Amino acid sequence: MSNPNPTSPPAGQVDVRGPRFAAWITTAVLALVLIVSAILVPAAAVLLAVQAVVFALGAANGPRRSPYGLIYGKVVAPRVGPPAELEPVAPLRFAQLVGLIFAVLGVLGFVLGATVAGTIFTGFALFAAFLNAAFGICLGCKIYPLVSRFKTAPTTPTPTA
Repeated sequence: MSNPNPTSPPAGQVDVRGPRFAAWITTAVLALVLIVSAILVPAAAVLLAVQAVVFALGAANGPRRSPYGLIYGKVVAPRVGPPAELEPVAPLRFAQLVGLIFAVLGVLGFVLGATVAGTIFTGFALFAAFLNAAFGICLGCKIYPLVSRFKTAPTTPTPTA
């Protein structure tokens, strides 16, 4: 099947610049969460909860249909030209799931009064987002092949005699 839009990557692949763009926004949001948490913990919890929703949408819908991916696709991609490098979607979705887990744990920490735990989990997510944004190292993507080994293959029913 041919790609109807030659500047758009084929299904199952994304322009590597999109996730890095999203990682820069995520880095800024998570850094803001840490700054706000030193002043007003409930506001940090709300901001981190919003980022958790962004992670959830990225994990469920893939990087193209996540909020930051939509911004990249509508605003940035038309101005930067066709992608020179593509990457698969599945590891990126897994990375968003990992980000979601850290964000949810951070929100729980802030909400339950364990501010240090909330800060630590936010810091882990920030570290991963910054590595992707600045250096193109996606920690969730690196872990994905290890985790995908544990997926169970669909079994076919054995015919009975």
